[in-house]
Formats: sequence, structure tokens, C-alpha cells
Amino acid sequence: MSDGPERTDDGRYIVVKGRRWRATDPEIPAERDAELRSILMAWRREVKRTDGSPESRAGVQAAKVALGERGTPWWDQTLDERRARWETDVPRPD
Repeated sequence: MSDGPERTDDGRYIVVKGRRWRATDPEIPAERDAELRSILMAWRREVKRTDGSPESRAGVQAAKVALGERGTPWWDQTLDERRARWETDVPRPD
């Protein structure tokens, strides 16, 4: 049994139904990764609840940037830049 979705050989992308998606930064500490994923899911629920309000979509974007899934690719950043990215405050929806 596999530990999650298929990954490209370089580990930069996951493959879901033949489509590549940028993988989460593997250097994010487990506790922060779990916190950011929880925030992301809360924002996704908010997108659904608000029929895609700009604020809720911005929350999803902020969480995905913090995870390294959007914005500057994590493999193009220094470790200090990566750390600053995942340590940025990403608020939960109200």
C-alpha cells in the first residue's frame, strides 16, 4: 500500500488522475503542516458556504502559498525563504 498519491521522480509534484499538482513543501514541520492543512480545509468549506466569495478564495490561496503548493516553487527558494513562507500567519475564517 502506498503512502499517499503518486509522486514524480523529483518529488516536486503529485499525480492525481494523470494530472500533476505541485506537492507540499516536504521541509514543513509536521505540526505546522497539519495546522496549515486544517486552515486550508476550513477555507475550502468557507468557499462552499459563501459560493466562492473573494475573501474565502483569498484564504485558500494564502494557505496553499504557505504550504508551498502555489507561489514561488519551494525548490527555487532557500531554506530561510521556505521557513518564512510556512511561518507566515494564515488566519482561519471567522
